[in-house]
Amino acid sequence: MKWLLRILFLFVAAFGLVIGALLLMPGDKLAAILAEQVKSETGRELTLSGDVHLSFWPVLGMETGPVTFENAPWAESEPMLSAESLAIGVDASALLNGDLRIRRIIADNPVLRLELSEGRGNWELSSAATQTTTSEDTAAPSGSPQGEVTLDHLELTNARLIYIENGATKFGFSNVDLSASWPGPTSPMIMQAQMGVPGGKVNVDLKIPDLPAYASGVATPLQLALTAPGGEVGFDGRVNLAGEMDGSLEVKTQNTQKMLAAFGQAGVGVPLGLGRVADVSAQMTYTQEGRISLRNMVAQLDHNHFAGEADIEIAATPKITARLKGGDIDLSRYNEGLETTGGGSGAGSSPADGWSKTPIDASALSLANGEIRLTASSIAVPEVKLGPSDLTLSLDRSRAVLRMNPATLFSGQVNGQVVANKRNGLSVGGKLSAQDVDIQDALSTLAGIDRLSGAGSGEFEFLGVGQTEDEIMRSLSGKGSLNVGQGVISGFDLDRLMGRGKGTGGTTVFNSLTASFTIDQGVLTNRDLLMSLENFRADGTGQVNLGARTIDYLFTPTALRANSGQGLSVPVRIVGPWSNPSIKPDLTKVIEAAAEGQLKDLESDAKQKVLDKVGDELDTVVTDTEDVEDALKNKLEEEAKKGLLKLLGRD
Repeated sequence: MKWLLRILFLFVAAFGLVIGALLLMPGDKLAAILAEQVKSETGRELTLSGDVHLSFWPVLGMETGPVTFENAPWAESEPMLSAESLAIGVDASALLNGDLRIRRIIADNPVLRLELSEGRGNWELSSAATQTTTSEDTAAPSGSPQGEVTLDHLELTNARLIYIENGATKFGFSNVDLSASWPGPTSPMIMQAQMGVPGGKVNVDLKIPDLPAYASGVATPLQLALTAPGGEVGFDGRVNLAGEMDGSLEVKTQNTQKMLAAFGQAGVGVPLGLGRVADVSAQMTYTQEGRISLRNMVAQLDHNHFAGEADIEIAATPKITARLKGGDIDLSRYNEGLETTGGGSGAGSSPADGWSKTPIDASALSLANGEIRLTASSIAVPEVKLGPSDLTLSLDRSRAVLRMNPATLFSGQVNGQVVANKRNGLSVGGKLSAQDVDIQDALSTLAGIDRLSGAGSGEFEFLGVGQTEDEIMRSLSGKGSLNVGQGVISGFDLDRLMGRGKGTGGTTVFNSLTASFTIDQGVLTNRDLLMSLENFRADGTGQVNLGARTIDYLFTPTALRANSGQGLSVPVRIVGPWSNPSIKPDLTKVIEAAAEGQLKDLESDAKQKVLDKVGDELDTVVTDTEDVEDALKNKLEEEAKKGLLKLLGRD
């Protein structure tokens, strides 16, 4: 028995001497031993600076000063991990049983750089030794005993997290405080993170119920809740080691603009009706290529409701492809409360004031690329309301094209497209065709003119350049044509003007109206207006200054049956501002026409009197077409014949 006690004593003494030697060993020696061991296990350099302190029981631990861990050979030169200090501790008794129970990992001001390239992650560690044994381990029976790995406490303070994919930085977060725990192999891994952002903090709570399966590359359940200034995000689904996700997503915001600012999109205004307050739910799929697919999506954006599907490619400028359906969509107050640029008040000008000179903020054109198709029962925008419509909006490098396939506008159908381009200044243009449009509604809304009514069809091409409504309207160029069926012009009575009785109470009813026009430098010119009425026709020519909002137009109605069927014209001049033009007969034209007619009548009467007198004197009938000289010659011949016969005695 004594020999057994002596052996045990010698073993304890030897172990004590080893421990003592380690405790007395200088820090740099300990650091060198640890670094060599890490390199043999991982193939990468571990650099420890400052003193290294060890503890052995009950926690086998290490505390060090600044530390860096080398990146993968194919990755960038920056270390994968660096920190100003690092503390690691494992349960010594569990380690003797073959289990790795990590009591703590604590790092101050760490920088963690994760890189993924061609399917390789820099977090995948290997060495020559591990590669040699890989095949042997693989061939081992699946039931081979393996030690358990657990984590009681992970804490990163003021961390910086960087994720790089195929050489491009996908995201980088600073000022992150992170804690995590995984107390047992069958326990869920729970992580909390907090990050300072403009306006407050972002908090993330994450739960992976089966961490071993996740670590082996199997898609496993994931629950995530994120709260940020202005809103929150929830996800319940599956995730794999590559970061791919599939599950239900819900996004709720109480202040979307504030939430966008928290994630680096400060200054982005959200139009009223498009989600200043939002509730969006969908089935989401995210791939490692950076593509988000949303299916069975339901979105309540302020007072508007949408449903459909969308695909989003994450990039510096996101690409969005979506197909949406909506009911009655109200965007009539979309700019209410939005901050404007250029020092303007943001208040719109009334029609009487002219076009607005407030700079147009077209920054939204550069927020994304893609194509969005929307079908809706109705769409209300400022001063205009569309009926059932099928619209497609395409965005490409600050250029937006809105295609109408068709749109119900002013009670008619409109096909074509409108373009807004901010690639080099701001320009707007379009090419449209319309059928059965309410002319009075269209002119009243677009130009403040409400005197012409009827259902019309036509075509219109236009282009304008400028930073304000006023500049665009004064620069307009284009062309078009108009064809209106039966309609009414209010403001003057053509029947009364032409002397045909009481008329129709200050209006003129017409059967048809056609016209074509050109636009140059904001001035619309028309030379061929033709209006057909029951017993009249009317021609028109003149100009409409779209920029100055004035009109100078000569409208010439003609009574077809007047003046013994020769017709009678009474020109009408329309001149002045759109809001209150002067409409009255052009008396100078009437006087000129009357004077010209009277002179012709006087000339005709005088000529007829002369012919009648000559006829009486010659005792013959002289017409307007008979030559007087011939009449005189004939008369002389007749008188000479009578004298000769009398001379011969033949009375």
